[in-house]
Amino acid sequence: MNTSVNTDDVIFDFFKQICDEKNDQKCVELGKEWIKAMETNLSEMEKNLNGADYIKYKDDIQSNRNHLNNLKNKTSSEWREYATQCMIEIMNHKSQK
Repeated sequence: MNTSVNTDDVIFDFFKQICDEKNDQKCVELGKEWIKAMETNLSEMEKNLNGADYIKYKDDIQSNRNHLNNLKNKTSSEWREYATQCMIEIMNHKSQK
């Protein structure tokens, strides 16, 4: 039995939590937690890149930072819509495997 945690499942569950949250303020807080976690991941990736790899991925990292910055002022309904779209993308990705 495979007991490993699938990253897509964890992300899907987090976005489902955003969608299911009835309290608008808590929904926005969950979204902000997502942004913070992703910013931490980007910083860690950036620290681990060197030379040619850094140059190769620099634009992608900046693009992801810009995307996260665009999420920072979303309302609860916008977060729910975003989370729903992300969940759909995860499901589509799974069905292609």
